[in-house]
This record gives sequence, C-alpha cells and structure tokens, in this order.
Amino acid sequence: MDKVRNPFAPGAGSQPPELAGRDRILDDAKIAVQRVIRGKPTLSQILLGLRGVGKTVLLNKIEQIAEEHGHLTSIIAAPEGVPLPTLIYPRIHQVLHKLSVVEQARISTFNAMRALRGFASVFKVEIGDFALSVDPETGTADSGNIEYDLAELFVKVGEAAKAAGRGWTLLIDEIQYIGDQDYAALIVAIHRVNQKGLPVLFFGAGLPQVAALSGDAKSYAERLFSYRSVGALDQKSAELAIRNPIEEEGEQIELDALHAIVGKTRGYPYFLQEWGYQAWDTADRSPIDVVDVDQSSQKALQRLDDGFFRVRFDRLTPREREYVCAMAKLGDGPYKSGDVAEMMKEPPNKLGPMRASIIKKGMIYSPSYGDIDFTVPLFGEYLVRNWIKASAPGG
Repeated sequence: MDKVRNPFAPGAGSQPPELAGRDRILDDAKIAVQRVIRGKPTLSQILLGLRGVGKTVLLNKIEQIAEEHGHLTSIIAAPEGVPLPTLIYPRIHQVLHKLSVVEQARISTFNAMRALRGFASVFKVEIGDFALSVDPETGTADSGNIEYDLAELFVKVGEAAKAAGRGWTLLIDEIQYIGDQDYAALIVAIHRVNQKGLPVLFFGAGLPQVAALSGDAKSYAERLFSYRSVGALDQKSAELAIRNPIEEEGEQIELDALHAIVGKTRGYPYFLQEWGYQAWDTADRSPIDVVDVDQSSQKALQRLDDGFFRVRFDRLTPREREYVCAMAKLGDGPYKSGDVAEMMKEPPNKLGPMRASIIKKGMIYSPSYGDIDFTVPLFGEYLVRNWIKASAPGG
C-alpha cells in the first residue's frame, strides 16, 4: 500500500478524514450560530469527554461552521495556571481590530477597545505587540472584580459585533484548567450577553468533571449551557471512520479486519486513527486483512505507549504513580476510592490530597460520589503492560 496516500491522521486535534458519529453535535452548533445572529435565544455548548474522543477536532470544526455563518471566532487551548484575562486579551483585540473596519460598527468598536484597555490595565495583562492606541474608559471593565469586568467587556464586544451584523464565537479547549474564579466570571459574562440578546456564543471542551465545576461556579450554569457527552463511537460510526477513508483512496478492507480494529480500539477516535494508519502501512496490498491488523497492532500500541500514554504518566510524582497503578491492579474502572486505599494499604483520608492532585492534573476524575476513573481510555491497560508487569517478580 502506498504510504504517501495513507488517509489516517493520528495526532492531537488532527482533523480525521471521516468525522463519523458527530452529526448531531455539529448540526446543533450550526443552528446555534445562526440563531444567535438573529437575536434568538440560544444555549452555549460544552463538550465533555475523556482524552482521545475528538473534542478538540469538534471545536475546530465548530469554529469553521461559525465563520461560515458570519461569526468572528476566538479559539483558545487553556494551559494550566494561566489567568483568563491573559488568555483572552489578544483574542478579543483581534476581533475588535476586524470589526473596526466596518463603518457602522466603528463607534461601538472604539468603545469596546477602550473597555479592553481598561480591563488589561486592571488585571495587569502583558499586552506586548497587542497594545491599544486608545485611552481606557474609566468605570468600564476596570473595577478589578473579574466577574463584573469580564461581563462588561463581553457586552461591549457583543454590541460591536451586533452593530457590524456579525457574531462572536469564543471557543475554549481544556476548560478544566481555567481557575475557579475565572470560570465563574466566564459563566457570568455568557449569562449577561444572553440576557441582552447579543450575538455572542461560547463553545467549551473539557474532561467530564467540568459539568460539576460549572454547577459549583454558578448555580444557573446548568440552564445556561447545553452539555454534550462525547464518547467512543458506536460500532457503525467506528466502522465508517475506518472504511470510508480507505475506500475514498480506491482501496478496500475486509470485514474481519474492520471488526478487529474496532474491537481493539473500543471505538475511541484517536485509537481508530492510529490503528487505521498502522494497518494501512503494514498491508502489502488491498484489501487490508485481519493479518495486517494483527501485525500492525504492536506498532500501534508502542506508538500510543511512547506518546499518548507516556506523556501523561510522566506528569505524575512517584507516589501518584503508585496510586494510578493501584487503580489499574483492580481491573477495569470505575474504582472505589476505598478499594484503591486498601490496595495501597493506606487509610482513605490520607490519600485524599493525592487523589485531588491527580484529578487536578487531569489524569483521573470522579464519575460519581466515592468513585474514580481514568480520564484517558485504556490507560489502565497501559499501566499493566508497562509498569505493573515490569515491576512484578519475573516481569
């Protein structure tokens, strides 16, 4: 098989050749971006799911949809420990710069720029190359209270977008890394522009615990956002994600091979791309058969172990590694916190801070009270392959 024509894209956030099984989410986004420009009540959306299910891919696609329907967009991948004002300032600056050339929006845009200048000053944002040549508007978005100021700033941006006949869509990936106070302020800001009927939408993506964080931040968040679960693909969608790209290249895959890939990956999109990629490169000729899939599986696992899994494991301290290995020794999750403590021969209350630290690092989450599970699909199997068996006598 010609490796140059390999259609699969196993990479973080890489657009797969076939975005299967996500039509409902994308259709709802398409409706939302059109409704908000027309002043119709619209819910912002938050995509929730484990690592490797394609949340980033979906955000990128939604950004494209929003732009196709008259929105200016700002997309952010939130790193740990960076304040929201620092993240959002250059994006809003870019949006206002684009709006400033629209004649009917010039006054509103100028006012928004003044608000942004005051906001940057009070929150000590290092503006660098994004300096604004306007004076701040005293008393607007400059109180130092992030909840008040971000809401005022969003209103000003929304008014400028409305005057220009455009919308503004803000998209934030990894929203679990946004600080609690900043996240509460973001919720307030979205709530405020909704109340005023301004053409502003928010799409977020994060780990499953984000829904609980939203409720903790503001009680009305559950009515403000549509929470969409993004998980493994069903059998039919997973098969399409493999079969269609192969057939579009004029090649074939046997049904047994297709079923083998879906079974090994359990339908997780990132893993489907990795197995599809390796199976294509392994096959000498079309159709790809089950022998090709079996022969390619070791290389697929090795690439996942060296990259997708290892980079996350390396973020843990030695004691945190003991904790997640204890989880894996219990088999498939979810796991009871007490069972993990018993496996480690420690009292549960002593392990609470460590568990909280691992949750904060995005490695585990609590699907329900007293339970924990990995945020990375098949991570327990990785630990068994590479750490638990290796450390066992004779391993």
